[in-house]
Amino acid sequence: MSKLDSARLIYVMGPSGAGKDSLLGFARERVGAHVMFAHRYITRAMGDGENHIALTHDEFASRLTHGLFAMHWESLGLRYGIGIEVDAWLARGVPVVVNGSRQHAQAALARYPDACFVHIDAAPAVLAARLARRGREDARQIEARLARKPPFELPSHARVVRIDNSGLLADAGARFLSLCEGTMP
Repeated sequence: MSKLDSARLIYVMGPSGAGKDSLLGFARERVGAHVMFAHRYITRAMGDGENHIALTHDEFASRLTHGLFAMHWESLGLRYGIGIEVDAWLARGVPVVVNGSRQHAQAALARYPDACFVHIDAAPAVLAARLARRGREDARQIEARLARKPPFELPSHARVVRIDNSGLLADAGARFLSLCEGTMP
């Protein structure tokens, strides 16, 4: 296999409620088949509009043991993985979008040093309202989640694009779409 072109990797991350799945869906519907959107493998049932493949904890452990994840992490009692197909796509020069994690960004940067990291965020009131609509947590849990929002930093050499998704999806979506199409600086 040829060398990975990690500059073609777009690693999306941000806090819960920032609208990552909405932006990914917006771009996926418009960008065409020349960009691959990696599936996330998660130890959570399907639902809430998130594009992922549900695995049991045993299935996840088996895939991990067999080296089938290019990236993996744990968060809030769940396990997340990105399949090794991402490396095959990058080796063939295909742009790839990954729905990642801020906590895993340093490890992703080490593996994909030329990747573009896209940090999606929204105003605290917008995050709180979206989390409440989702219905997974009560008001106290949402407040605790927002209070523990970790600061996000990557080394200065990392390519980081920040997108505020507090307003209309079409506005943030157009900016993210231009990045996926390679037209954003």
